[in-house]
Amino acid sequence: MALIENAILIAGPTASGKSALALDWARREGGVIVNADSMQVYSVLRVLTARPSAEDLAKAPHFLYGHVDPREPYSTGEWLRDVERLWKEGAFAGRTIVFVGGTGLYFRALLGGLSAMPAIPSEIRERWRERLSREGAETLHRVLRERDAKAAEMIRPADGQRIVRALEIIEASGRSILSWRGTPGEPLVDQESAHKIVIELERGLLRKRVDRRFDGMVADGALQEVAALMALAPDPARPAMKAIGVRELLAFMAGRMTLEQAVEQAKAASRQYAKRQTTWFRHQLGTDWERAASPADATATL
Repeated sequence: MALIENAILIAGPTASGKSALALDWARREGGVIVNADSMQVYSVLRVLTARPSAEDLAKAPHFLYGHVDPREPYSTGEWLRDVERLWKEGAFAGRTIVFVGGTGLYFRALLGGLSAMPAIPSEIRERWRERLSREGAETLHRVLRERDAKAAEMIRPADGQRIVRALEIIEASGRSILSWRGTPGEPLVDQESAHKIVIELERGLLRKRVDRRFDGMVADGALQEVAALMALAPDPARPAMKAIGVRELLAFMAGRMTLEQAVEQAKAASRQYAKRQTTWFRHQLGTDWERAASPADATATL
């Protein structure tokens, strides 16, 4: 299969300035921007997931932002298939493609492909998701331990989405998710011609940026977004419900904490998430990725 050549891959933790860097590059080079963040795919939550503003969208073509209903599941595999479909349909029109986001698995899929996985009948998928909502992750983790002990050892008891994925695969195919993962996938992006950058802001600066941005989110309508999300009555187990700020602002709206407390808890969760992202990028992205201490440093190399 032909590969996407001369792509720009920009990874970084939340609030690191990577989206502004991607926009700057796309504008200067006439490129297009493709979202590589698993939360920015969802509609409704534009502010809370820091999706590009209408002004930014007008400056360069953007793809795979806000196109998924928050009531629906959306996997790395579905994202990769969406990228491939757009590419083959000519949506990028021979332009340089700038992939930008904070989801490491999306970048891994672009460069290394995904293991083949079986198709899951909708009735199996919905049954396990309903059980997750009704019984909780720890109960289903015990079920998985009985059916696929090795897979259960590799999944945290609180990680409901991965537990359900392992259970639905073994039911649909009769094989462990681990055996399916052993089947190599095909990359979509050419490694040799790609320019790969990860932004690694100094920790103190990143914390300040995270806090300042969440204050801006509240001012820009985050509470209204959460209310709109809840009006859709999504399954609490859906990934969109785990967007940082949703749980905290819901607690405020229910009278369980003050707005100040909710904001402080959301900021703390954002800082912890940024730390996890930074750690993942540091250990999982190889030496062929350029490390930039700031978006300005990265700009100088593009």
